[in-house]
Amino acid sequence: MKFFETSRNHFFKKSTYISLRWIGILGQLISVNFVYFFLNFKFDFIISNLIICLGILSNLFLIFIYKKTQLSERSAFIFLVIDILQLGVLLYLTGGVTNPFVIFLLIPSIFSSSNLSYKTNFLLVFLTIITIFIITFYSLDLPSPISDHFHVSPYYFYAIPIALVIALIFLNYLAMSFGTQSRLRREALAKMEEVMATEHELLSLGGQAAAAAHSLGTPLSTIKIITHDLKKQFKNQEDVKKDIELLSSQVERCNEILKRLTLNPVEEDDFIDKDLSMKEYLSEIINSFREISQKKFIFNHDQFSNLKKITKSIEIVYGLRNFIGNANKFSKEAIYITLKSDSEVTEITIEDDGNGYPKDVLSKIGEPYLRTNDPIEKSKTGLGLGLFIGKTLLEKNFASINCRNSKTRSGAEVIIKWNNKDLFNI
Repeated sequence: MKFFETSRNHFFKKSTYISLRWIGILGQLISVNFVYFFLNFKFDFIISNLIICLGILSNLFLIFIYKKTQLSERSAFIFLVIDILQLGVLLYLTGGVTNPFVIFLLIPSIFSSSNLSYKTNFLLVFLTIITIFIITFYSLDLPSPISDHFHVSPYYFYAIPIALVIALIFLNYLAMSFGTQSRLRREALAKMEEVMATEHELLSLGGQAAAAAHSLGTPLSTIKIITHDLKKQFKNQEDVKKDIELLSSQVERCNEILKRLTLNPVEEDDFIDKDLSMKEYLSEIINSFREISQKKFIFNHDQFSNLKKITKSIEIVYGLRNFIGNANKFSKEAIYITLKSDSEVTEITIEDDGNGYPKDVLSKIGEPYLRTNDPIEKSKTGLGLGLFIGKTLLEKNFASINCRNSKTRSGAEVIIKWNNKDLFNI
């Protein structure tokens, strides 16, 4: 079993970890020396400071010898084990679970739970629980003179480790849940940025394509002449002849592509090329889907009365495309798009006649990597990235999004709404 799987989602920033360790080590030094010199408590002072020195040495190792800026999963596990054992030994020397500082034993595993894998966290939690049980049954007394007067009921004494274990499990579960959500959202946002970067990149390809068309024309013509001669030369060798014919056909294909680029090198989508009204935005997007889909797109804009132009926005176009594309994907026969706009508000409703959103994911629509638990629906649904990207892009441009199952049709319904003062100032 691999306990130390490397993943780009699991990382441990070395500088942050070193800073937190220095805070912990400084706190231990102050606590031990303060109670020994100022409060005159009696305990094994020298061994306690030696144990703290081990923490200092391990931190110096991280600073001067471990050169990477982030700790690997294995390295993070080893140093967190050192933290747990070091603090466990200090607590063993100073009263075990009756020492009020025992709560700090939970920190290493909780700190790791939002950054490391489940398997590594399980090992750290297990080690922490074992350490708690050991210092419950085997530890030195509290420093005197406290030990002379500190007597508690066994019920209270054994309640302390039980409470610590419950707190440890609960806090780790909480941190792991939030950590997982944070990693998924971070990954989805990275994919969204990648998609948008590609969209922006495509817009700049027109001029480059025209230059390529002119530059590649001559070498392709030369290749065409050579293949023609080779075809004559090897006309009796069927195997070679087939390869030459394939090469010739691919040259022709390249010539056709370059011819189209030469005739119209700056050809772009109209809805990206200029400012349009919302009705024109939607018309262009719907037409682009009609070319590739056999389903009906019913566009109702009877209540549209605002012809004001919107500054071109790839984010809005891509967000609307995602929602309309999602409706096209899951509809049976038809997609219904309604546009309402007046002087105050612009509202777009996108409905389909499919099966709608599964009930168990309806309240979480818009989160990335979302899958239904229904085995029948699971095979038909994606990972929720399209909805996440569309929702994020439109909300970034001041839209409010409401996803629900349609009250008038069988499928899903998305309501996208802007205040016009926000929409026309983008």
